[in-house]
Amino acid sequence: MPELPEVETMRRGLLPIVGSRIVRAVLPPCERRPIQFTPPFPALAQSVRGKQISGIGRLGKRVLIELENGSAIVIEPRMTGLVLLTEPPTSDHLRLRLELEGGACGEMLFWDRRGLGTVSLFTADGIINSLGKRLGLDALVIRAEQLQANLGSSRRAIKPALLDQHLVAGIGNLYASEILFVAKVDPRSRCDRLTRKQWSRIHTAIGEVLSEAILHEGSTLSDGTYRNALNVEGGYQNHHRVYDRAGETCNRCCNRKIVRIVQTQRSTFFCAGCQTRRG
Repeated sequence: MPELPEVETMRRGLLPIVGSRIVRAVLPPCERRPIQFTPPFPALAQSVRGKQISGIGRLGKRVLIELENGSAIVIEPRMTGLVLLTEPPTSDHLRLRLELEGGACGEMLFWDRRGLGTVSLFTADGIINSLGKRLGLDALVIRAEQLQANLGSSRRAIKPALLDQHLVAGIGNLYASEILFVAKVDPRSRCDRLTRKQWSRIHTAIGEVLSEAILHEGSTLSDGTYRNALNVEGGYQNHHRVYDRAGETCNRCCNRKIVRIVQTQRSTFFCAGCQTRRG
C-alpha cells in the first residue's frame, strides 16, 4: 500500500501542477527516519531548480513528475507515502517540498509517515533502461496472453506471483486478493496448473477491480494513512469483497465465511466456497 489505484489517483491529483516551474526543492526539518534521495538531495535540488513540469506520469507504483528536459522526479510512496497539493496530515513527517510558480498550485509535498518512500531523479534514458527493465507490463495494459506467458510456467501460487513487479507492475497485496475473488480462483493455486479460462478470468478481473478502485480514488484502510492529493480519504475500502473481511459471510455465495491465510508473509483473504483451484 499504496498500490496501482492509489498511485494512479496520486498521478491524477498532481495534474494541476503541469506547466508550473520549480522555484526550488526544500528539505523540511524532520527528526524521523530520513528517506532515500537519488542522487543525494543537494544535487537533486540543484538539478530540478528552474525546470518546468511538462507532465505527470505513472510507472507501476511510482509517480513521475516529468520535466521539460526529459528527466523526471520519480516518487515511490511504498508503504505510507503521499503526494499532496495541500497541508499534510502531520508536519513532522514531511519529507519534500517543491515550491512552484506559474501554475494553479504554489507547492507540491511528499509526506511519508514511516520513511520508506524514495525520491529519485532519472534522465529519460535512465527511466527506460533502469526502471523500465525492472518492471513488467503495467497491470492496466497487459493483455491476457501476456499475463499467462509471464506467469503461467511458474510453480508459485497465483497470489504471490501477482505481486511480482517484474512480471506485472502495479498489483499489491490488497488488490491481488480482490482480483482472485472476482476471478473465482483459489489464491493457493499453482500458476502452472491454471487453465486458459482461469487466466482469462484473472485478466478480466484485473481490469475490473483496478478500474473500479481508481473510480473510488483508492482504499483508505483502518490506519487512515492513505489520502489523495487534497488530503481526502479514498472510498474503495467500502467496496472490498474479501480484503480484511476474515470471519464475515461471503457476499457472493452467502454460505461460507471469508478466511485469512498467510502466503509469503502476507495476509490473503478469500472464500473457499467460491474460489476453486481448477476449472
